[in-house]
Amino acid sequence: MNEAVVLTPERILEVTEDVLRRYGLAKATVVDVARALDVSHGSVYRHFPSKASLRDAVAKRWLERVSTPLQTIAQEQGPAPARLERWLRALFAAKYTKVCDDPEMFATYLTLAREAREVVKAHKERLAAQIEQILSDGVEQGAFEVADLKVSARAIFDATIRYHHPAHSEEWSDPELSARIDALLALLLKGLEAPRR
Repeated sequence: MNEAVVLTPERILEVTEDVLRRYGLAKATVVDVARALDVSHGSVYRHFPSKASLRDAVAKRWLERVSTPLQTIAQEQGPAPARLERWLRALFAAKYTKVCDDPEMFATYLTLAREAREVVKAHKERLAAQIEQILSDGVEQGAFEVADLKVSARAIFDATIRYHHPAHSEEWSDPELSARIDALLALLLKGLEAPRR
């Protein structure tokens, strides 16, 4: 074992993902992660005090890969309606890509996410806050009329859940999916539109 190796939480998480990919969630252990890092399992526990905390961190890292690019869209300048549509389409595409590109790993992360309830709750709140930011910009621009930004942001998140929640991933191969998304987004944007004066 190479205890002289400088371990960082990021390095541990990278290796943990590789271990999960190799062994699967049910069989992967902290000892497997330590072995892959060529350190003792105690070295891993110095950064992550339990197997559950390591799993939560892996789930958080995975979810941040979805939310970080969306945050960029939420913070952009420009017309809020176009940004909201682009944000929602990017969310749908990110989830769809994860399912299609690596279905085994997606299944692993889905199980991890179910276990990491607080991490998932924080992720959903982060996404709803991004929608809220776009709505607020739209109100300032005179493009949207929204009585309660927080409630409306959460309603949009919930109304589009079929296209981004993993529980619906089996429906994402529907050939009519694109047309359904177009219709839903058109309806949402029309509903948010401020009346012309």
